[in-house]
Amino acid sequence: MEIKSVQSFLDYYEKIRERTSRIISVVPPEHIDFTYKPGKFTIGDQIRHIAAIERYMYGETISGNKSAYPGCGKELADGYENTVKFFNEMHRQTLQIIGKLSDEDLTRKCLTPANNEISIWKWLRAMIEHEIHHRAEIYIYLNLLEVKTPQIYGFSAEEVQEMSIKL
Repeated sequence: MEIKSVQSFLDYYEKIRERTSRIISVVPPEHIDFTYKPGKFTIGDQIRHIAAIERYMYGETISGNKSAYPGCGKELADGYENTVKFFNEMHRQTLQIIGKLSDEDLTRKCLTPANNEISIWKWLRAMIEHEIHHRAEIYIYLNLLEVKTPQIYGFSAEEVQEMSIKL
């Protein structure tokens, strides 16, 4: 997918973010610090990571700055409510940054943290892929906790199979 318009990207990204927000909304607050294994991200870390990378890596680098990713620990936001506020605020700030881009800016190059040049539109696409990756991990964590999770598109695989023709 090539991104040619800032506005069409923002429209698409909001749909991605709505799906991520839906899964975050079902996280039981008492499980914000759950992890499947010591030393791995907790659910809260996953949420803070999506937010901090979006704002401080992608937002900064598309602005022509170096990545300023601070990590994803509790020092950024502790507890469920504060973590969700942080998540939403970092998204708001990033949308402001992206909204200042022109369509022509999308073809301009920026530098990744490894100092590799990449077109801004490709970097924005990577940002979406990154969010989807971590959203999937949150789904897995919640499944381990036996928390009922929302279907991304409204149907489970079993429901789609049931509605499908039999070959």
